[in-house]
Amino acid sequence: MTIDAIYEKGLARFMGIDLLVAPGALVPREETELLGRTAIAAITAQGTKAPRVIDMGCGSGNLACSIAMNVPQAHLWACDLTMPCVNITERNVRNLGLSDRVSVHQGDLFAAVDGLGLEGSIDAIVCNPPYISDKRLAGDRAELLSHEPREAFDGGPYGLSVHQRVLRDAPRFLRPGGVLMFEIGIGQSRQVELLYQRARCYDDIRLVTASDGEVRVVCGQLRAQLQGTSSAA
Repeated sequence: MTIDAIYEKGLARFMGIDLLVAPGALVPREETELLGRTAIAAITAQGTKAPRVIDMGCGSGNLACSIAMNVPQAHLWACDLTMPCVNITERNVRNLGLSDRVSVHQGDLFAAVDGLGLEGSIDAIVCNPPYISDKRLAGDRAELLSHEPREAFDGGPYGLSVHQRVLRDAPRFLRPGGVLMFEIGIGQSRQVELLYQRARCYDDIRLVTASDGEVRVVCGQLRAQLQGTSSAA
């Protein structure tokens, strides 16, 4: 089904959940279910009684809602830069009856949750950032911008600008042992792995492959003794 057809229908299915979609917010993709499943497994394995999770760059709210549906004790903060994303995520949260556990916030990355007292308390941060280079968006991937917002795709000169910023700022919010996980583009695994290593505050860095053998998720665990600090990525 085309993006226009999905918008016309007003619904997209993600991890078994029907979600509202609307122009101005990225339509959930099947490949992002790998990040969702990885996040649910990692959060569950931590054994925290009431996990605290940030969905950074929530789009339509697909990750926040699917995690909340599958981890019933989790509390989530879904964040996005643009109001169209915030608005559609809020509608999905209400429609799924998750308003008591999922709150939605507008702002530029972690500015969205500044002042909420979350520092040092988050068990997991999930992020499906824009990861297409601006050069490709002006070339072979330009068609993406005819349907969905640039903010959903534009990852800067190398497609990694948002990854770098999130890696730099996440340690302020993660608890010791908390997990940061990204979706990445095909062929970006080595670059993102190096960004984790250069930050010098993440351990247990893992590459997660999709069914086609491509690495599409990278995870790292905040090193306990360095919680709250990091080097520039």
